[in-house]
This record gives sequence, structure tokens and C-alpha cells, in this order.
Amino acid sequence: MRRSSTLGTVAVLAGGLAATALAFAPTAAAVSPGSASASYDCGTWGGGPATLTATQSGTTATFTLTSGITTPLAVGVDQINATLTMAKAGGGTRAFTGKKNPALPMGGTVVIGPLTGTVASGDSLNSYFAGVALKMVIFGVTVNCDAVTSQTPGPFVFS
Repeated sequence: MRRSSTLGTVAVLAGGLAATALAFAPTAAAVSPGSASASYDCGTWGGGPATLTATQSGTTATFTLTSGITTPLAVGVDQINATLTMAKAGGGTRAFTGKKNPALPMGGTVVIGPLTGTVASGDSLNSYFAGVALKMVIFGVTVNCDAVTSQTPGPFVFS
């Protein structure tokens, strides 16, 4: 009898600790959808579809972009300085910047991010068509990319 009573007490205490931890855990903001696709044209550097993955923590948002663009040379870790510009519903833009990328082999798909920027609750961000949507500086060479499609399944909406 004593053994089951002890196990019951341990179970109740563990449940109470878990509930307390959840109560004090920071609230996480959500962005929807978590990922979307859009196409970019980078001129002589190529182009094609890209997948954008977004995360949010309070007013800070990050984007990681995996593109259809390939690199003609091997690129080391954190060698691509990038700015992703997104159009804000209702007017204006939001820019996400960073110098973060994994090591990319020659001919490898370009992956950039996380690129960091600031968002407000209710921001709805989509592809930017009024200028350069993605600017990358690789080994001192600037590669400008224009968005050619809106995001699918739709804009990123931040809470």
C-alpha cells in the first residue's frame, strides 16, 4: 500500500511542477504560414523557386531562404551578406538582414538565414515587387534578385 501511495504522490508532484513550468514559460508569438514559396529572378545569376521559412519571437522575426539559385563557387560559412525586403500590406516594407549561411559547395543551392528584422502584431508580409526583393553580397559581388511571384500559400501574418 505504501508503495502505490508514494508513486501517486510523485505523480501528483511531477504534474504540479509541469503545470508550474508552463505557467511561467514565455508566450511564443506565432507566424502563419510557417513557410511559403515564391520565385525570384537574379538576372545572369539565375533564378527560380525559393522556400521562405519564418519564425517569430515577440517583435523579432527571422526568415531562412532556400533558393533555386546555385552558387558557381564554394562559399564558406557566413560569407553571404543578405537583405530580404518584404512588402507590407497597407503600404511600406520590412527588411530582414544578416550574414548567415551554411557552407555551400560549388553548384550547391543557396541557403541564407536566419535573416532578422522587426515586425508588429498584425503585419502581413508578401513578395516585394517595387525594387530589389533579395540582395546578396558574395565575395564583394552584389547579386540583386527581383520577386516574380507572390508567396504561396499566401502572405506571412505575424501575431
